[in-house]
Amino acid sequence: MVPVNTHDARLGATIRAWRDRLSPAAAGLPTGRARRAAGLRREELAELAGVSVDYLVRLEQGRATAPSAQVVASLSRALRLTVAERDHLYRLAHLVAPAQDTISDHIPPGVQRVLARLGEAAAAVFAADWQLIWWNRGWAALLGDPSSTPVKLRNFARDHFPVGSGGGEQHLSHWPVTNLNVEATDAAIVSDLRRATGRFPGDTRLAKLTDELTAGNARFAELWAQGSVAAHREDRKTVAHPAVGPIAVDCDVLTDGDLELKIVILTAEPGSEDESRFRLALVAGGDTQLLAAPTPPMPGRVLPE
Repeated sequence: MVPVNTHDARLGATIRAWRDRLSPAAAGLPTGRARRAAGLRREELAELAGVSVDYLVRLEQGRATAPSAQVVASLSRALRLTVAERDHLYRLAHLVAPAQDTISDHIPPGVQRVLARLGEAAAAVFAADWQLIWWNRGWAALLGDPSSTPVKLRNFARDHFPVGSGGGEQHLSHWPVTNLNVEATDAAIVSDLRRATGRFPGDTRLAKLTDELTAGNARFAELWAQGSVAAHREDRKTVAHPAVGPIAVDCDVLTDGDLELKIVILTAEPGSEDESRFRLALVAGGDTQLLAAPTPPMPGRVLPE
């Protein structure tokens, strides 16, 4: 019999305890079926965190002893952990918790509850460097499911300021999106990133992103050199949806406190043809049941080249 390290056993027991305390309703799951326990099943947590059930079993039993930072981050989001609980989970996994001067991909429980109450609005959450970390069914129905997009390319700034031979190709939307005020959006994104460099001076992922965009996109380099600092608040876009036709939506961006999370909400004007088309898009994309944005396990926080 393979011995189980006491520290690793604490990791598994902690994950199990947090899984048992989280109700399906709190996790955004249907609650119609009769259940023996109040908490999540292993299969449910595995799906929300984007890991295999077998791997979760081995974690809880102390047989998997070295989860990556990406896995720990995904489990933290799926379990609705507070920042303090997330940091404790990192330590139990023999990992260094994200420092205060690095960008966090963690979504606090209160924010997750707000997101769960947005109904049919298309919503997504981006980290301070505009890296996509969560989206809902409405977002996937309106713009296409981002889960097929490589993790590194799920970045709005990189999408908006393309670099290299693939210039102009969109990765966060599966079909064309027209921005009605491109110049304002350009300036807002660059200002967002500049503010983030002051808030998170030790973040390697952010530094690599700004270096890449400065070197590879002339428009970004021009605006970066101007040194302005502002925030991305609102916009209007038209989505060329292939199933229902063009949909005009208002884009509002809310920022969450110290983590500088960006909550992006896309809505159509009530009673308009755009709202009708958006509802049809929800029906067309009704098979998409994405409660969180699962990302494949990978070592470290820095996205691979």
